[in-house]
Amino acid sequence: MFFENTEDLAQNKLLLLYIIDKSDNSLSNNEITELVLKHNYMNYFMVQQYLSELVTSGFIEYKGHKDRKVYNLLEKGKTALTYFEKRIPDDIRKQILKLFSKDAEKKNKSTHIVGDYYKKSNNEYTVNLKLIENAETLLSLYLSVPSKKQAEKICQVWKDKTEYIYKNLLNILFDDDITSF
Repeated sequence: MFFENTEDLAQNKLLLLYIIDKSDNSLSNNEITELVLKHNYMNYFMVQQYLSELVTSGFIEYKGHKDRKVYNLLEKGKTALTYFEKRIPDDIRKQILKLFSKDAEKKNKSTHIVGDYYKKSNNEYTVNLKLIENAETLLSLYLSVPSKKQAEKICQVWKDKTEYIYKNLLNILFDDDITSF
């Protein structure tokens, strides 16, 4: 057990709640731990202990989301933050908000390539290919294919050769002499 006063204990747990609350995305244990250690808010063992205690006491939940486990703030945690957020030092709150706003800017400025498919009711598959840059969709294309194997292949080729496909598609669409097909 770690020795610290009740005020530090409460402040550290509130800090974890604040981090989970202010992040635009649900965070995994590794992401929270990395953030806390990088800024020297507390040590590894304290982070793990407090996260576990917050889950046990019903302030947060730790559950599967897509292909990973993440923390989510529960109503009890939101209420605690509403009442006690000011106990987290101002400079730390500002630092966390600034950090998450920088992360959001990076995500908005980056390029996202999406290749998904889903089964339709009649054993066909719909493939959705997207190219998103700076939070703006440059291309969204839906294709209907007869098999899962074809849907998977199209998604993989799209992810591997997005630039080539996009460039050539634009060249074809802007070509004045389309009769050459």
